Amino acid sequence: MALSFWKYEGAGNDFVVLDGRSGSFDPQRETVRALCDRHFGVGADGLMILENDPQAQFRMRYFNADGGESTMCGNGGRCIALFAEHLGIGGSTKHFIGADGPHTAEIVSLDEREGGTVTLHMANVEEVMHEDQYFFLNTGSPHYVEFVKDADAVDVAGLGREIRSSESFAAIGGTNVNFVEITGDGKLKVRTYERGVEEETLACGTGATASAIAAYIYRQSHRTRFEIETRGGRLEVSFSTPDGLRFGDIRLTGPAKKIFSGIIEPEFLTVK
Repeated sequence: MALSFWKYEGAGNDFVVLDGRSGSFDPQRETVRALCDRHFGVGADGLMILENDPQAQFRMRYFNADGGESTMCGNGGRCIALFAEHLGIGGSTKHFIGADGPHTAEIVSLDEREGGTVTLHMANVEEVMHEDQYFFLNTGSPHYVEFVKDADAVDVAGLGREIRSSESFAAIGGTNVNFVEITGDGKLKVRTYERGVEEETLACGTGATASAIAAYIYRQSHRTRFEIETRGGRLEVSFSTPDGLRFGDIRLTGPAKKIFSGIIEPEFLTVK
């Protein structure tokens, strides 16, 4: 049978989204890859499925464009919260389960063009590793953070691919890579190479979160709220830190929008 799909984006990070509450869709790797293909499919950085969960309003499953089921996606979390709103699930506050555990999302505002602003409460960060040239931390997904003088001058594709696949991160299947320029007090410009997409994306929510926490440690410990400029739009990250080492009440705020919806024919779903 044909399958309905929706396309959403958050700061240019785009997703194919499915209502999987009936359990009728089997997310085989090749099918997910075909759906995310920008030339022969719908085209997206990833696929999300909204499923039933006995302990929350819904469960978010996230798959990278390469077809593999992945870790948490911050922009995806905001988009699936808006998707739930469009499906009539819950009130202005959504409670759902992601790959890294429970999350809460708040619909801050809605507009007439199927979009809005959403705040996503992220998982706590208990440990940040600081090496000579970079920081490494997990904000629901693993992130390498390197501070640079000019983010626009960085070869994100080349350097990102090299670091992502380096031996240092082989044990965890590679890492996402962020190049961060401090542009002012509490202001960052971030460019991210995403594993699973295997190229630079226009924005990365967990990457923006990791960059803000790293910036606090690196140079701006008087700030617990950061404005993040990405190539796809602006995000805001805030947090609390009782001792400067552990981070809680982490909130990622930014845009989310429904772009379009459509029908996938059954022949496409059986692609090999």
